[in-house]
Amino acid sequence: MPNKTLDMSGYDCPMPILKTKQALSTMNSKEIIEVICTDQGSKKDFAAFCNQLGHKLISQRDEGNKIIFNIEKN
Repeated sequence: MPNKTLDMSGYDCPMPILKTKQALSTMNSKEIIEVICTDQGSKKDFAAFCNQLGHKLISQRDEGNKIIFNIEKN
């Protein structure tokens, strides 16, 4: 169960990453943010984002035209 949900449907890169980074900065370690995107490029972007900053990409799933990410803050 996520602590916060961020709906970035309709936004293209880099906005979903920037807004996620901003939201994570207000969260505590081990809290989970759910990010909803429609930009298919966000799949590789969020994997790289988590690798670079040390956050854990818990899950990534497709639901119709949406991609839903669950990320645990480091």
